[in-house]
Amino acid sequence: MVDTTLVLWGQTIAYTSYAVVILLLMGWFGYNISKPGKGGLVKPAIFYTFVGFLTVLGVSLHIVTYNTIPWTAIDLNRSDIQADKVFEITVENHEFALPSEKLEIKVGEKVLFEVTSNDLTYGFGLFRQDNSMLLQMQVVPGSRNDILWEFVQPGVYTIRSTEYSGPKGAHMIIKDAVIVTN
Repeated sequence: MVDTTLVLWGQTIAYTSYAVVILLLMGWFGYNISKPGKGGLVKPAIFYTFVGFLTVLGVSLHIVTYNTIPWTAIDLNRSDIQADKVFEITVENHEFALPSEKLEIKVGEKVLFEVTSNDLTYGFGLFRQDNSMLLQMQVVPGSRNDILWEFVQPGVYTIRSTEYSGPKGAHMIIKDAVIVTN
């Protein structure tokens, strides 16, 4: 699995480039149709070429970036994947209850986080030391809430609630709760 930070940067560059191309073409089109005099009208062939180009570019961008999403392979083949570790976590009264003080994982292990809420809808997110998010899911009471993840590099992660569950939800943070080692 590719690290999500690399994917984020790659997609930021790709989609920003796509948006810039669209804005430049829209500007060119707007300039040409508002130009006074004889040349103000854009020919239908040019307009439909423009729309076709944007369509091909957009679809191509989605096809190219589809396989860069780290969790796609795990989600598509989930029924065939056996988790190396399973952590059962409960949430109630704005507190996470972990199976142990620190959740220790080795690089390359596939881990299943099973999170159960006994009262409200919460979020479950793992955050890096720089506060960027690695993964997250919504935790709904009475529903199956789990996420399968493969850790590709060592790190220390903080668990946070990623859903609004009232004012107390802002304090649902367990610092350095997940430790991934080689």
